[in-house]
Amino acid sequence: MEPTPASGLTPNDWSHVRETINMLCLAVCQIEATLTDSNSAVDVLTQSFTRLAEHSDSVARELQNIQRVEDLNAFKRDIFDTSKEMSANVGASIQAFQFYDRVCQRLDHVARGLERVSALMDDHVQINDPKAWRRVQESVRESYTMDAERIMFEFIMRGGSVRDALQIYRHHFEQTDVGDERDDVQLF
Repeated sequence: MEPTPASGLTPNDWSHVRETINMLCLAVCQIEATLTDSNSAVDVLTQSFTRLAEHSDSVARELQNIQRVEDLNAFKRDIFDTSKEMSANVGASIQAFQFYDRVCQRLDHVARGLERVSALMDDHVQINDPKAWRRVQESVRESYTMDAERIMFEFIMRGGSVRDALQIYRHHFEQTDVGDERDDVQLF
């Protein structure tokens, strides 16, 4: 389904104002999606570090309670299970930290896109040139590494609403295994 511009203009009614609005809406979508995704990563970090602290306290208490050899064997079993859980929590924490790089990349994309739009709007010759706007939009689109971002971009450029674009983004992001995305994020 082709979205209709909120302005009521038809696709043939090109205007640099509408293109500016589309680019601003795209920036809002990127920021909103990034904030939502970063909240999830912070939640994972909080839970992981809480669990790690609980495991550490549990180990310290068990160590203090060892008084017999039998207690030591039970402690060894507990510490083995605890170390597996701690390893899983560390893995989840590393993934959540990796998201920090993604946040920086995405916000950098927003900033660079807004700089391009600003430069174009300041150029009195190119401001009314649809080809110049298309070049800016293509450079923004090419900066995206995730399919969900490109889908959101296309929807907004066709005049879709921010709310609907975010729903489409979220649906696509949740349906796609993040490991399947062409994400160039690496840890530090």
